[in-house]
Amino acid sequence: MLLRILLITLLCLAIYFGIRRIWKDWTQKFDKDAEDAKQLRRQRDLADRQRPDVIDLKRGDDGTFRPGEGKDDHRG
Repeated sequence: MLLRILLITLLCLAIYFGIRRIWKDWTQKFDKDAEDAKQLRRQRDLADRQRPDVIDLKRGDDGTFRPGEGKDDHRG
């Protein structure tokens, strides 16, 4: 009887730690994938800002976004 309880306890612990390990590995992989995607979006955004047809919008005092002053102001 004691051997049965010991085996069941060891089996439950093995299952618990196995599931915990899988959860941790998957979480780390998904976090790394999200970080890589964020880095790629950041690099793409920085490259897009260098294009001549992209303008920067500045928030005015009234909360409306308008083209900023400087190199992007093409109005006559």
